[in-house]
Amino acid sequence: MNSIRIRLFVILLATTGAVWLLAAAWIYASTQAEVERVLDARLMEAARMVSSLITDHRIEPSAAVDAAIANAPPPPFKQADGSYSRQLSCQIWSLQGSLVSRSESAPETSLASHTDGFEETEIDGERWRVYAVVNPTLGVRVLVGDSLEIRDRLIDDVIQGLLVPGIVILPVLAALIWVSVGRGLAPLTRIAEGLAGRSASELHPIDDGTVPREVRPVIRALNSLFGRVAEARDREQSFTAYAAHELKTPLAGLKTQAQIALRTDDSTIQREALSRISTSVDRTSRMVRQLIDLAAVDASQGAAKDEPVDVAVLVGEIASELETQLAANEVHVAVELEDRDNHPAVLEADRILLRLAIRNLLENAIQHSPKGAEVRCRVSARQSEVVVEILDQGAGIPVADEARVTERFFRGSKASGHGSGLGLSIVQMALDRLGGNLTFARDGRWFVARASFPI
Repeated sequence: MNSIRIRLFVILLATTGAVWLLAAAWIYASTQAEVERVLDARLMEAARMVSSLITDHRIEPSAAVDAAIANAPPPPFKQADGSYSRQLSCQIWSLQGSLVSRSESAPETSLASHTDGFEETEIDGERWRVYAVVNPTLGVRVLVGDSLEIRDRLIDDVIQGLLVPGIVILPVLAALIWVSVGRGLAPLTRIAEGLAGRSASELHPIDDGTVPREVRPVIRALNSLFGRVAEARDREQSFTAYAAHELKTPLAGLKTQAQIALRTDDSTIQREALSRISTSVDRTSRMVRQLIDLAAVDASQGAAKDEPVDVAVLVGEIASELETQLAANEVHVAVELEDRDNHPAVLEADRILLRLAIRNLLENAIQHSPKGAEVRCRVSARQSEVVVEILDQGAGIPVADEARVTERFFRGSKASGHGSGLGLSIVQMALDRLGGNLTFARDGRWFVARASFPI
């Protein structure tokens, strides 16, 4: 059942029907008890009246029977067709067991064999409710009985009077519930129609001031989604524009240097042009790889696969992969491990994201280190986190730029001009996915980039 309207309709109709049936059952039980109480009181009053009338011998037993039956209180329910007009049945028996007198509606067989109080009996297939009174003065026993079939019919007619109108009203009630549920879901329909009429560029939030309170969480979630999509779209547009610009610049330089090398016969100028071409190719190649890394980090959201990763081993692997770049920049990398035997730096994390974060931190340090300098990599395991610190002897990041240094294509006020402005952005995105943190500090002549990963 995928329709909310049908589901609500069925629930409301079933609940209403169940309440109606429970009410009918309760009314049936209470009516039965009340009818029995009233009719039992009538039996008792009639029997005592007969006994009282014959006690002083001022009236014959047969006349007493007729007077008691005629003066008995009428039943609480009486139909116009006379179905409940039947009188009580009364018998007077001697204590020796002979019939003294009886009413016209009473059978000749004794209504009951007990001597006092109420009893239910069956005579010729008909069930009776009988009240007995013993008159010791006259030596007689007065029996007054009522047919249980009539009592049951009374109660059944009361319940039918409740159920029949209910069955007749049920289709009307179902139609009213269907219309009411439809009107209640109308705000969702209007929201769906409004969203269906939007173009792909219309990402403005939906006004939740006029929608019902129950729908507002959905509207807020949609508005939050629209905001994230708008941010992602703006980011992609900026990314495309910046990437096109950044790729255009080195390609233009490559073409210029190639033309210089082709138009001159001077070997010195040719070597200089080829050297610049090589540098430009390296820069372009690194930026393309970083663009691919950036796309990989973006695509990793919700698809990360955690596995045990020894961070110290991973840092060593990354340092080995960067040997060519280290040689070109004449930079040496030293990996320092703190208390590896007692506190192994092992994480349950996505290996690809870890590699991207650490590699870009290390590449960034290499790029900004002077020739002949040293870059240190410290790996330490603490109680709740693994910390990777990259120390270089470069100019570092000005305090004023730290807030923006992880933005895409931001190079800072003291940039050397050969960076793409993507390295730290990739690091920050990867750390966000891993739940880590990136901070910067100055330790004497060393500039420290510290990445912490929760264990």
